[in-house]
Amino acid sequence: MINVTEKAKDRIIELRKKEGKSTDHNIRVLVQGGGCSGLMYDLKFDAQIEPSDEVFEDKGVKILVDKKSLLYLLGTTLDFSDGLNGKGFQFINPNATRTCGCGESFSV
Repeated sequence: MINVTEKAKDRIIELRKKEGKSTDHNIRVLVQGGGCSGLMYDLKFDAQIEPSDEVFEDKGVKILVDKKSLLYLLGTTLDFSDGLNGKGFQFINPNATRTCGCGESFSV
């Protein structure tokens, strides 16, 4: 399961409207190799649900995750921060053993 905070939900809805995406565009969360800690998160809107995708829904937000990425993301919470330390989506990932300073990469 992947959870979404209220702040992240509100920001997703705002971005979807700003980019002219319909409610058919869900959030795809990917884990890819790279970054200073070895693995990186990637978020994007995607209207296509692949047969191999796991689909989670929290607070009305559908999240699509491919099976490979799911291994790294189970139990993760997607949050959004607009504080002094930076603005953007944050992943609170209980599987990560190390994260970089910017919060965009991690290792397990």
